[in-house]
Amino acid sequence: MYNYFLPDEYVKDVYQLSPSDFINRGIKGIITDLDNTLVAWDRPDATPEIATWIKEMQDAGLQVTILSNNNELRVKAFCDPIETPFIFSARKPLSKAFKKALNQMELKKEEVVMIGDQLMTDILGGNRFGLHTILVVPVASSDGVMTKFNRQLERRIMKTLKRKGMISWEE
Repeated sequence: MYNYFLPDEYVKDVYQLSPSDFINRGIKGIITDLDNTLVAWDRPDATPEIATWIKEMQDAGLQVTILSNNNELRVKAFCDPIETPFIFSARKPLSKAFKKALNQMELKKEEVVMIGDQLMTDILGGNRFGLHTILVVPVASSDGVMTKFNRQLERRIMKTLKRKGMISWEE
């Protein structure tokens, strides 16, 4: 059961992930969470650095789709200026939105990674759907109300994963 919460990779932030890393592994698509993965949950728009990172991925031929549990207004306001496809109200960790993202990109599971900051939504959803999952450190130390609850559960899961020797990194 705990394997569903175990990411395939763990990095400090998305900037540690380069297009060549993905391309060399046969990856053609990136599904990424928005809030606290790319920018702070309360920041309405992309930072210049995130806009550049996404553009570098796209310029290298990688498809990027933002998959968020947040509402349409929030996700659209972030994605439209940087011309990035998105799915809002995704209801992660349920599989429907992951399937929709793959269909939109016309890619296979083996060709796509899921990047996110939450075990309970991003990693669990990506793992259940069969994607390669990458956990990042949240970009902000504060969270929205629902995420605060998830973080409490995540801390307990992380302690168990560490105790069982399933992870070796430090938070």
